[in-house]
Amino acid sequence: MERVKRLAAQLLPGSVGTKPKVALLGAAGGIGQPLALLLKGSPLIGELALYDVANTAGVAADISHISTAVRVKGYTGPQQLGDALQGAAMVVIPAGVPRKPGMTRDDLFNINAGIVATLAEGVARHCPDAWVLVISNPVNSTVPIAAEVFKRAGTYNPAKLFGVTALDVVRAETFIAEILGVDPRDVTVPVVGGHAGVTILPLLSQCKPPLQLEASKAQQLMARIQDAGTEVVQAKAGAGSATLSMAFAAARFADACLRAMAGEGGVVECAFVASALTSLPFFASPVRLGRGGAEAALPIGAMNDLEQRNYDAMLAELAGSIQKGVEFAQRRAVAAAQ
Repeated sequence: MERVKRLAAQLLPGSVGTKPKVALLGAAGGIGQPLALLLKGSPLIGELALYDVANTAGVAADISHISTAVRVKGYTGPQQLGDALQGAAMVVIPAGVPRKPGMTRDDLFNINAGIVATLAEGVARHCPDAWVLVISNPVNSTVPIAAEVFKRAGTYNPAKLFGVTALDVVRAETFIAEILGVDPRDVTVPVVGGHAGVTILPLLSQCKPPLQLEASKAQQLMARIQDAGTEVVQAKAGAGSATLSMAFAAARFADACLRAMAGEGGVVECAFVASALTSLPFFASPVRLGRGGAEAALPIGAMNDLEQRNYDAMLAELAGSIQKGVEFAQRRAVAAAQ
């Protein structure tokens, strides 16, 4: 806690007083509300700007009554997006529609792609130097969309654009801890690739403490981690998707970013970022964070035969999802120019 207090006292870019402004876009949604609650408790945030297209005022009023030092302001509708973003050092984007039973992340594409593109245009206009954390699914496509928007605006900084894949790591830690009978906080396991189905690749062979499973059990565990989102959607039976666990994971990743921004060294978290680790332009891996954003995508490391097979099999699907996002952004740019 003392370390956090020292970091919080340092002056950060885009700060309000001595602490940064964070904008949460989609704050009234299923992920946005619990995420706003968690961010309100951060000692590293000065101002929390809550934005959504409706119902933001009530969420902001509710959150603002919590007894922490974070100042909360609510913004509603496109006409107030610029005010919400102005001066933000970090922008977190959970905006979009949730998955429903029978839907894949890809089914969300046409709706959420447009939402993310619009919000990215706002970021490029009002806070082009901000760290941007994209939660809106499908992340494998929405991150490339945001990148294309920033490129077109001349504001693209690949070190400051992140697809939040922390939920895959959180799930892997939880499920492994159940098997090992340990505290999940004592488990470390990298999850690489992307953030949908088979593109999620937990490297179980690199788990700490070591996890010894026969191949069939390892495959079952890998499949559970990959399909955990569907597990939640089905369990909620039409009442929602993974909102609470996603909010927890996003808050954890945001905290890591804030600590790195404040100058803490050695901060490493998995994220979907611009990467040269593979032939693909974006890839999720452990990333070393620093004051300027993603300093390095760390090597994937040795994989066992099961992991290598899954890695080889998922590259084509991930490439297609990335390209789908790029093509959407390009079509949108052409339409806007006509």
